[in-house]
Amino acid sequence: MTDCIFCKIIAGDIPSSKVYEDDKIYAFKDIHPKAKVHLLVVPRKHIETLAHAKADDAELLSHMILSLPKIAREQGLESGFRTVLNTGAGGGQEVFHMHFHILGGGAMPFTV
Repeated sequence: MTDCIFCKIIAGDIPSSKVYEDDKIYAFKDIHPKAKVHLLVVPRKHIETLAHAKADDAELLSHMILSLPKIAREQGLESGFRTVLNTGAGGGQEVFHMHFHILGGGAMPFTV
């Protein structure tokens, strides 16, 4: 996806504040944080929204979800964190490359 900002970040074409990466996912600090800690966790594979995920994405989705606590702990969120996945424009999604938000480290916003 040449027009996708997250694909460009994953490829290294746009700089980011990376906090974690492996062969399936990439995590970085949100440039407009809504909490003291606000991270985005994106799959390396471009999936537009959760509604676009297919059955063959099950392993990737499982890997993403199971990686969220580890990434949160590594960023100092031992006491807990909020996880948000916006789906589609009506669900508040602004960048159409599926991504999880990890938020924590103090008072939490009601919405992301």
